[in-house]
Amino acid sequence: MALILPLRGFEPKYGKGCFFAENASIIGDVIMGDNCSVWFQAVIRGDVNSIRLGNKVNIQDGAILHTTYKKSVIEMGNNVSIGHNVIIHGATIEDNVLVGMGAIIMDFARIGENSIIAAGSVVLENTIVEPGSIYGGVPAKKIKFVNERQTKEMIERIANNYLMYSDWYR
Repeated sequence: MALILPLRGFEPKYGKGCFFAENASIIGDVIMGDNCSVWFQAVIRGDVNSIRLGNKVNIQDGAILHTTYKKSVIEMGNNVSIGHNVIIHGATIEDNVLVGMGAIIMDFARIGENSIIAAGSVVLENTIVEPGSIYGGVPAKKIKFVNERQTKEMIERIANNYLMYSDWYR
């Protein structure tokens, strides 16, 4: 069973239909919505500040979510896919976003809805990612605007796939 650990008076809370891999860790001030999944060796560390996840969010294998004490929080919308080995530190991620494998998103960055962060990218502190765009590189810069309908459909498909995958483990 996943490590779900209360800390400093905060107990992680989650909605219905969530899946947590055996060695996932969810600690402290974490609230997530319905149909979320936290995969193998992923860590959601709400020990020093709050982490809020919407509905149908998947945190894939090896990802780490953390914040800065008394400064930054993580706020994540609905229908978000966080790829394998991603690090998110104190950022806001709006609805319908895909964060590619190995990306890093730093404090106070804001990822606009219907956007994609390319694999391996580093989104620096205070970066504002425009809705409906692809950002990539080190540091991440806008590559282009995307067809929002197609992007939203792709992101929805990935999020739905993770619902299906989590059903395989129940």
